[in-house]
Amino acid sequence: MTAVLVAAAAFLMTLIGGFVAQRTRDRRHLVLGFAAGLMLGVVAFDLLPEAIHQAPGEVHGVPQALLMFAAGFLTIHVVERAVAIHRGHEGEYAAHSHGHHGHDHSAGRQGIGLTAALALVGHSVMDGFAIGAAFQAGTTVGTVVAIAVVAHDFADGFNTYTITRLYGNNRRRALTLLAADALAPVSGAAITLAFTIPGHLLGLYLGFFSGFLLYLATSDILPEAHSPHPSRSTLLCTVAGVGFMWLVIGFAG
Repeated sequence: MTAVLVAAAAFLMTLIGGFVAQRTRDRRHLVLGFAAGLMLGVVAFDLLPEAIHQAPGEVHGVPQALLMFAAGFLTIHVVERAVAIHRGHEGEYAAHSHGHHGHDHSAGRQGIGLTAALALVGHSVMDGFAIGAAFQAGTTVGTVVAIAVVAHDFADGFNTYTITRLYGNNRRRALTLLAADALAPVSGAAITLAFTIPGHLLGLYLGFFSGFLLYLATSDILPEAHSPHPSRSTLLCTVAGVGFMWLVIGFAG
């Protein structure tokens, strides 16, 4: 039951992260820059190392988790291209996107935002799983994992709200997804009271999800953060986001 109590702390941290994101709209470029840094930090320092640890088997000389990482990156790229919503050519695209096409464009973007937010919710369920599984392994291990997850969930809440809104979804939808993301670690921890997931499958999932997050951070969120003009302060926020995740994961380890 300790795992469920810790997951309740993760629930609160997720809501706080979303609340902070919601309150900083006038500093949107800084918020997006920081969110991209958090996402890069989570991928590089937490998700990928864990994915490789859980699924170290190689296919033609490459760890399976890294193949899934590339697959995740390419999948979201293909999806974005298929619905023609890449940010880079939005100016020229806008000239052709009035009326029906404009609606398709908007709906496609909202869909990407929802998919990304739901993937973060899925990740939070896995965080809850991780807490539960770690406490099964021992109280010390459980405590270390719990500290990491609770700290991460601030970033998760922040990113869930920011991403959902960035892709044109309304505030109510963003808050609904934030609530789902907050409840996710609690449900994940509760599920582990019944059974545990095979580590290999968890590793493959984390690898795929890493590629997905990295794509969103680099191809959508950072360009959005730096438009309409590049900003040194936005760049500093991105570096700060990466540094923050490094500190969090270093302390947790």
